[in-house]
Amino acid sequence: MTLTTAQKRARFAELHRAPGCFVMPNPFDVGSAKYLASLGFPALASTSAGMAFAAGLADGAVTRSYTLKHIGELAGATDLPLNADFEAGFARDAEGVHESARLCVGAGVSGFSIEDYTGDPSAPLYGLSEAVDRLRAARAAINASGETVLLTARSEAILRQAGGLPEALRRLAAYAEAGADVLYTPLVRTPEEVAEVVRVAGKLPVNVLVGWPGFTRRQLEDLGVKRISVGGSLARAAWGGLIRAATDIAEHGRFDALANLPTMNEITRAFE
Repeated sequence: MTLTTAQKRARFAELHRAPGCFVMPNPFDVGSAKYLASLGFPALASTSAGMAFAAGLADGAVTRSYTLKHIGELAGATDLPLNADFEAGFARDAEGVHESARLCVGAGVSGFSIEDYTGDPSAPLYGLSEAVDRLRAARAAINASGETVLLTARSEAILRQAGGLPEALRRLAAYAEAGADVLYTPLVRTPEEVAEVVRVAGKLPVNVLVGWPGFTRRQLEDLGVKRISVGGSLARAAWGGLIRAATDIAEHGRFDALANLPTMNEITRAFE
């Protein structure tokens, strides 16, 4: 480790000002963070799903204290800036979000997201005014810290089937006014949808989730996207390998899936 937290934060902010589009993959533990760093990515992002799976829990079931410990470990594992998937701020009201955001900054992250999902499938989104107040509370916590930490406003309107793209765009526009540094709505799938998000964002950078084949980095860059994350996809890829191999052993007594694995040295070389 050679960079300080302040230097990583400055680097992360510069990535959002520089021309082009960058990929920010999502490790799910310290080992995967170090391996991704060895491949030359400029930044990393945590994944609430990958973190939860590693803890034997469903996405969204991890506590704030566990999350803070996890993102602190990831932030300190490499010289790369870390953007934290901080879910809905682990609080119902704006005051609670302010406290959670303060603690998140203290964990050493270079940025974090606050989403508008309530956790209740029957009423999945906070009302717009409440969601804006929660985002402003996170902004205020960052400002009070005096640190250069980027705030990503994340709308779940498409993912939770709560108004789709039109509602997501309405909310992102309000979140931009409330002090967001980056805008993000998961599950935009077409060039036209991405273009609409970029249009609403104006001068603010846009994050796009890519968790399936389709877009390339160049295509998203041409559409005006600033950064790309992959969410829980790498964690699911790791779990896919484990499930296939373990199922073959358990059900057939065969070990064919263990062929062509990376060697111990290939893995641990990234940790040096």
